[in-house]
Amino acid sequence: MSTFVKCHKIIFYLQITMKESFLFVLKNIFVLLILLCVLSCTKPSDSSFSETIKVSLREVGHQLLLNNLDSTSVVKPIIEIDNDKYQISFENKLEIHPDSLVNIIKNILSKASLPQQYLVEVIQCKDLEVAYSYKVMESVDEGIIPCRSRKLKKECYTVTVWFTNLPINKGENYFLLIFITGIVFLLIVSFLFFKKKQHSKIQENDSNFTSIGRYRFYPEQNKLTKEAIEINLSKKECELLAIFIAQPNQIIKRDELAKRVWEDNGVIVGRSLDTYISKLRKKLKEDDTIKLTNIHGVGYKLEM
Repeated sequence: MSTFVKCHKIIFYLQITMKESFLFVLKNIFVLLILLCVLSCTKPSDSSFSETIKVSLREVGHQLLLNNLDSTSVVKPIIEIDNDKYQISFENKLEIHPDSLVNIIKNILSKASLPQQYLVEVIQCKDLEVAYSYKVMESVDEGIIPCRSRKLKKECYTVTVWFTNLPINKGENYFLLIFITGIVFLLIVSFLFFKKKQHSKIQENDSNFTSIGRYRFYPEQNKLTKEAIEINLSKKECELLAIFIAQPNQIIKRDELAKRVWEDNGVIVGRSLDTYISKLRKKLKEDDTIKLTNIHGVGYKLEM
C-alpha cells in the first residue's frame, strides 16, 4: 500500500461512515412514510363517517315531516355543531311526537350501522330552550327516555343528536399508539445495531498500528500514541513518518521525500520538508531509542 493511500484511508473511512449514517436515516424515514401511507389508506375515513351520519339524520328529518303529513317542505342541511354533535332543522313548523321520534332515530341509525349511544334534544327556535330530550345507551336499562306519549305542539324546532361514545375513534387512537410505539422500537433497535456495527469497525481500525519504540503509529487515524498520551499528526507528517518506518535505519534522500510527499501531488516544495522533519522530531523526542537524523547534504534517516 502506497504512503498516500495509507494516509488517506482514514478520510475514505469517514466518508463511508457518513454515507452509511445518511442511508440509515433515509431508509428508516422511507419505511416510516410507507407505514404511515398504509395506515392512512386502511383506517376508516372521518369525513366518510360524518357524511354517513348526515345522510341518516336527513332521513330522520324526512320521516318526521311525513309524520306531520308534510311532503313538500324541506329538511335544511344537517350541521355538525360540535365534535360528534349534529343538528337537524326544518323549513316549516311541525309537531313532535316523542314516541315516533325515538323509533325513527333508532331504526334509521341501526339500519346505517351507526353507534347506538347518543343523546337527543328537541330545542325550541324562539328561546333555544330544550323542549324534550332523551339518552340512549347500549344497555337498555341505562337509557333514559321519558314522557314518550306527550306530544309537542306545532312550533319551530331543531333536533340535535350527539353521539356520546364513538368506538371507532377510540380504536383508531389505540391502533395509532401501537403503530407509533412499534416504529420507535424499530428505530431504536436499528440505531443500536448500526452503532454496534460502527463500534466494531472502529475497534478493528484501532488494532491497525505500527510500533516505533515506545510509540504506536496509527497511519489511518493520523496519530501517535505513547501509553495514555495521544499525539495528532498532520497529513504530511503522517506521510513522512510512514516512509521512514518502511525503511528504518536507512538514508532517504531529500529529493525522494519531496517527490513522494509533495511533487507527486502536484505541489512544489521548498523549505517545507525541513519544517515537517523538525515537527516530527519534537513529537518523537520522548523516546531516546528513536531519532530522526539529518545526513548533511543527502537526506534523513530514522534510527531505531
